[in-house]
Amino acid sequence: MRAITQYRYGNADVLRTARVPMPAVGDDQVLVRVRAAGLDRGTEHLLTGKPYAVRLATGVRRPRNPVPGRDVAGIVAEVGADVVGFAPGDAVYGVAPGSFAEYAVTTSDKLSRKPDDITFAQAAVMPISAGTALQALTLGGLQAGQSVLITGASGGVGSYAVQIADALGAEVTGVCSPAKADYVRAMGAHHVLTYPHDSWTDGTHRWDLVIDIAGNPTIRELRRALTPHGTAVFVGGENAGAVLGMARQIRGALLSPFVGQRFIPLLARERAEHFERLTQLIEAGQLGPALDRTYPLEQAANAMRQLERGTIRGKVAITVFEPTPIAAG
Repeated sequence: MRAITQYRYGNADVLRTARVPMPAVGDDQVLVRVRAAGLDRGTEHLLTGKPYAVRLATGVRRPRNPVPGRDVAGIVAEVGADVVGFAPGDAVYGVAPGSFAEYAVTTSDKLSRKPDDITFAQAAVMPISAGTALQALTLGGLQAGQSVLITGASGGVGSYAVQIADALGAEVTGVCSPAKADYVRAMGAHHVLTYPHDSWTDGTHRWDLVIDIAGNPTIRELRRALTPHGTAVFVGGENAGAVLGMARQIRGALLSPFVGQRFIPLLARERAEHFERLTQLIEAGQLGPALDRTYPLEQAANAMRQLERGTIRGKVAITVFEPTPIAAG
C-alpha cells in the first residue's frame, strides 16, 4: 500500500512516499481504509521527536512506527474476531497510528461512527484536537456563565476549545496573532487578544479558567490572570523545552496545594466516548470542523512545511482518494 514514511526524526524533509506492507489485523482490531488523516502541531512533535520525552513512547533513536499520522477518517475494511459494534463498510473516525497511508489498523475503542453531515476530510481533523479540547474544559470544570481564556486559540486544539466553551455557555476570550483574530472570532470567541500588542497577564482582567495551549506564560503570570480560586489547565507548549517540556506543569502541580488556585496538567486520552460526545455537539450544530485546507497523500511533506511556517488556521487534512483494494483470500 502507499504510505508516507519517516525513518528518522527531523523536519518535513524526512518524509517520503513509499510502498509498505499492509498492517496485520488482530482479534480486537479494526482495519480502516483511510479516506483522510489529520495533521496539526501534535504531529509535528512526533515528527521532530521534541520534546524528547515523546520518544519514550515513539522510539528513542528513531520512530518505532515508520508511518506517521494518528487522526483518521475512513471506511471499515475488516474487523477482528472479537470486535463488536463495527462491520465492513461502516464510515468511522477516530485514532489509528500510521494513518498517513491507504490503510491503518486500530482498536475498536478508539473509533466512532462518522457524523453523516461532515466529510471524511472534516472528520479527520477532529478526533485528537477536539477530544483534547473537550477533556481540557472538563478537567477545568468550566460552567455556564464562567469566563475562560484560551491561548493558542487559532490552532487545532484552540479552535475546538473556543467552540466547545461557547457551547457550554462560557464567556470566551481567545489569544492569537493579529492575522488570525477574525478566524478566532468566527469560531465563537466573545473577545480576542492579539500578541504582542495585548497583555493578558498584567492582572487587569482575571478569568475563572485558563486553557494554556501556547505554553508561554510563567506560573507567576498565570496567577495574575486567574481569579483567586481559578484554574489553569496545561495542554502543551510551543516553548516547552527540548528535553522534557514539563517544567511549568510540575511547578504548577507542586504549588496548587498551597494556594487557592489550581494548576493542572492534562494527560489527554483517546477514547470512543469522547468522539461520541463530539458527534453529539456536531449534530447539535455547536461544533464544526477546524479544517484550513487539504493535501493529497503525496504532498504530506508540503502540508507539514505550511504547518511549520505557522500559516495554518486550525488543522490540515491529508486525503487518500483511491486506496489499493485488499487482495482476496
